[in-house]
Amino acid sequence: MKLCRFDQNRLGVVFGDRVHDVTEVLEHLPPLRWPVAPGDHFIRHFAALKGSLTHAAEQREGRPVSSVSLLSPVANPSKIIAAPVNYAKHVAEARADVGINFGTDVKTIDHYGLFLKSNTSLVGPAEGVRLPEGDRRVDHEVEVVVVIGEECEGVAEKHALDVVFGYCLGLDMSVRGTEDRSWRKSYDSFTVLGPHLVTADEIPDPSDLHMSLNVNRSVRQDASTSALIFDIPRLISYASAAYRLYPGDVIMTGTPEGVGPVEPGDLIVAKGAGLGELAVRVRRRAREERAA
Repeated sequence: MKLCRFDQNRLGVVFGDRVHDVTEVLEHLPPLRWPVAPGDHFIRHFAALKGSLTHAAEQREGRPVSSVSLLSPVANPSKIIAAPVNYAKHVAEARADVGINFGTDVKTIDHYGLFLKSNTSLVGPAEGVRLPEGDRRVDHEVEVVVVIGEECEGVAEKHALDVVFGYCLGLDMSVRGTEDRSWRKSYDSFTVLGPHLVTADEIPDPSDLHMSLNVNRSVRQDASTSALIFDIPRLISYASAAYRLYPGDVIMTGTPEGVGPVEPGDLIVAKGAGLGELAVRVRRRAREERAA
């Protein structure tokens, strides 16, 4: 199943190029009481709602996906986990390009471990990327994103795919500099997820998912998850050894080679096998936002 969140927090099921509004099914979610359990409430209870979602989607006339404003398909992750330099060719380009490394010694994921991004950086394609003030270089990084489906910790690699709810595409936008990654990559709008969330049953083997990214129709990145240094099961196991994972938690698996700067007005288009097409406009942060 392909799920999306659109317009004013509507829930949709995507068939082909059409979205079917199934928001009414959310009325069957258990009521929330304080303190709210960590994680995404919808993903936590998805199994109980799946039949109703399918039925509602079949009863509704769909709208073209192009006619709606797509938000992040994951609404409430308890955390966004990210993997640095997780492709060998990206390690090589980062070491060779001073615009990326800023004079630092680029090591591998084995050295850095994982890092966390602010939840306020999370947006969908329609919201776009907002560049911060100043003239610092900001790069695009396309990634395959894993979304966790159940509460878990200490997950063995051989069982790691069992805790996956689904997959989507992601952009991990990055200000280049010497500060910690969790700072440079956590600006508002710097985690873009979409276009929809594909449940794990539609991606039985994520070990060779092709992805690409172009800016203004010029191809920048083109690779497969088969080149990951830490593959997806290893990333899940590694993350769960440190963090308790909750439904809706996001794991960004790392970006391949070809990262590069973007400017206001650029159109970023990312594509992924079975994951759809993510189109995102880049803009400068509006003056009224700076003043707020």
